[in-house]
Amino acid sequence: MKRSRFTEEQIIGILREQEAGVTTAEVCRRHGVSSATFYKWKAKFGGLDVSEARRLKTLEDENARLKRMLADAMLDNVALKDLLEKSGDARRLARGGRSSAGRLRDERKAGKRVRDLAMFNCALDAK
Repeated sequence: MKRSRFTEEQIIGILREQEAGVTTAEVCRRHGVSSATFYKWKAKFGGLDVSEARRLKTLEDENARLKRMLADAMLDNVALKDLLEKSGDARRLARGGRSSAGRLRDERKAGKRVRDLAMFNCALDAK
């Protein structure tokens, strides 16, 4: 994410200028920001002290860090589940069993055989 040219203290100072009676257009022109940026700042920092703005920033940073940690943990969880599934299939094969993919293939073949047999019986009944 792009870092702001202005610190929280500067943003709050700019907002206080406008609250003191200077027009929004004049404040924006003086500091070189768009009115959209000014109103975004006002929505985010309006009514906050400098210490509260710092606290908000640290909480946002911590929240972003925790979200990244959660995403990493979820990816690890998926990878471990895949590994466990593969190792389970390997154990079954070593014991002489079939893997889940092999069982599925056999079930499809069995279903095709039943369908073929039913069609053959229908053909015999038609004669």
